[in-house]
Amino acid sequence: MSFGRKGEKMFLSNCKTYLAGFLLVLLGSSLALAQKSDSGPVEFSMRSIDGQTVTSESLRGEVVVLAFGASWLPLSRTQLQGIRKLADEYSDRGVVVYFVSTESENEKSKNFASDEQLRAFAQKYGLKVTVLRDPDGAVSKKLGIDQLPSIVILDKQGIVVGEPIRGIDPQGNLAGQLASRLDKIL
Repeated sequence: MSFGRKGEKMFLSNCKTYLAGFLLVLLGSSLALAQKSDSGPVEFSMRSIDGQTVTSESLRGEVVVLAFGASWLPLSRTQLQGIRKLADEYSDRGVVVYFVSTESENEKSKNFASDEQLRAFAQKYGLKVTVLRDPDGAVSKKLGIDQLPSIVILDKQGIVVGEPIRGIDPQGNLAGQLASRLDKIL
């Protein structure tokens, strides 16, 4: 196929433009992956509904399961059965389980829940784990939580183990779903 001299220059110019664009996209993807795969310990501080502050530093040395949800969300209520079972099965093996409420502390917010409302929620559904608050979503964002319910596991150094587990297991076998990850780090 012959383009002629002018057509050949245009073809080469277009190829360079497409190649440059491709390399920019590739570089951007690499940077995004590099940021996401930061393997250092996660730093955070959250308040429990009982007024205690729980920090990532205070949890070092323990395997931690953070179950993110909201009392108004039916899927979170379903998730609670799995959280209870998980806490029962793994508490004697050094795993600490927390339910993290993403509800606002601002009374004017449509997503508001008071500590008392969250206590009543936990009691109603038999949740015996500590309920933490992430009202501004700072911890959720830091851990890559983009839907509720979601679960994150931290190893004894505070490093996230695998991707967040999003949604609920239709069979309701949360402990079974997390077992392989937990058993590897215990």
